[in-house]
Amino acid sequence: MLKQTLLKPFRKPKTFIIAVDFIERGQPNMDKPHFRLIFTPILESPIFVQGLPGFGNVGKIAAHLLIKFCGAKPFAELYAPYFPDYVSVDSNGVCRLPKYEFYAAPMEKNDFLILTGDTQPSFEDVVAHYELCGEILEFAIKHNCSLIITMGGIPTAENTSQVYVAATSPRLAMEFMEKGAIIYSKGRIAGATGLMLAMAKEQGLDGVCLLGATTGFKADRGAGFAVFKFLMKALGNEVKEGL
Repeated sequence: MLKQTLLKPFRKPKTFIIAVDFIERGQPNMDKPHFRLIFTPILESPIFVQGLPGFGNVGKIAAHLLIKFCGAKPFAELYAPYFPDYVSVDSNGVCRLPKYEFYAAPMEKNDFLILTGDTQPSFEDVVAHYELCGEILEFAIKHNCSLIITMGGIPTAENTSQVYVAATSPRLAMEFMEKGAIIYSKGRIAGATGLMLAMAKEQGLDGVCLLGATTGFKADRGAGFAVFKFLMKALGNEVKEGL
């Protein structure tokens, strides 16, 4: 049932088309969220997958594993005045603003548009979360995304490899439960991981949230891999432990 819902017929991988122009290549306007386009990908009804920092960094780790698995390429960046007031410094001592990154992956079964990033707004800044999620959702709709998937961590007392699911409909929740997830019921999902899902539902889009069990005290690669592996299994792609 899930395979019929999510997977498209086999087709050859597509190539990327490089854009000839950039969106404001110079100084970003930091009064509001600002997208910077690197190139324009060719994607067919891609699945939008979001993995941002949070509990145990589970979502971000899972997103980076997906990027590696798919050979995804960064095609856009999002800057916003809602991010913390620090910069990232690379090995050469060069600093940059915190940002979200969008990756494109044209694949044989499913095309992916993947979002990850450095940080999230403060949990106390509710308006910032709503505005950023709104901008991102509009971006996903503009790229004809067929399904919204968010990934994150859920705090637990002990380490397990369990994956929990919440969705925009009972049908989707049941489909992912049949693949091995546990329904996440009567709880809360903090930050963009949950808010993006609920806002997608308001737009009439199908969406799923996958949560990996984690103690949350440090970056939990095991939980991140469990979420990534489950996602690939649900979409009909088996992955090996050594990824």
